[in-house]
Amino acid sequence: MKKVISTTNAPAAIGPYSQAIEANGFVFASGQIPVNPATGEIPAGIEAQAEQVMTNMKNLLEAAGTSMENVVKTTVFIKSMDDFATINGIYSKYFEKDCPARSCVEISRLPKDVLLEMEAIAVK
Repeated sequence: MKKVISTTNAPAAIGPYSQAIEANGFVFASGQIPVNPATGEIPAGIEAQAEQVMTNMKNLLEAAGTSMENVVKTTVFIKSMDDFATINGIYSKYFEKDCPARSCVEISRLPKDVLLEMEAIAVK
């Protein structure tokens, strides 16, 4: 069985997908981009965008009844590998110990031309 997770504290889906799905004790969170869910605005700069992505993910996981501490895997998509160290600095504030497994890849373009996107898998 699967359960659709939805919250107004993270950006609404902009396509035919769910914000997250809970199945078999796991939460599969769709990619979060740096859209402020209250205003629809995208902050300028990699630091502000990374903070917004992490906040969106935190809010989505909390809506699913779990937390950042229970994340077991993330995938981070970034527009430029030049931002890798900056993103790592912000990422490490949200994952201080027992960090999840992670992939990080540079890609040519992201939705709404943002600078990064992150998806996650967490245990419930």
